Amino acid sequence: MTDLLFTLYPWNKAIHIMAVLSWMAGLFYLPRLFVYHVERAEQVEGAPEIFQIMEEKLIRFIMKPAMVASWFFGLMMVVTPGIIDWGSVWPWTKGISVVAMTWFHFWLEFRRREFLSGKNKLSGRQYRLMNEVPTVLMIVIVLSVILKF
Repeated sequence: MTDLLFTLYPWNKAIHIMAVLSWMAGLFYLPRLFVYHVERAEQVEGAPEIFQIMEEKLIRFIMKPAMVASWFFGLMMVVTPGIIDWGSVWPWTKGISVVAMTWFHFWLEFRRREFLSGKNKLSGRQYRLMNEVPTVLMIVIVLSVILKF
């Protein structure tokens, strides 16, 4: 099993990177959709429903599958022997950041449910600020993995 994990490692890593890119795209785009949903939806007839469809499809068809794939292939790399030096700080900063990114993903899903029920209380400005969360987490993750501090 160890030999197989090591042999498949480059494929695993490539798929992990593609999944993370897709997940990040959704994490960047969904808060932006929320900004427009809050600020512009009432200006055009039928726009709230269009935003809800866009948000739902982004979550269901891009973000959730990409998050699951990111976690699966990331964990496959974690269990590949000799890849991670657990005595270093970087795997822990990356891990904490990935957990925070996952929390943010579910926070966004909760916000979407508030839009559906007509109970959204956040402003476009607040969603713009929250749009920076995945950027900060991405910076920590990339620096952790590349610099291996």
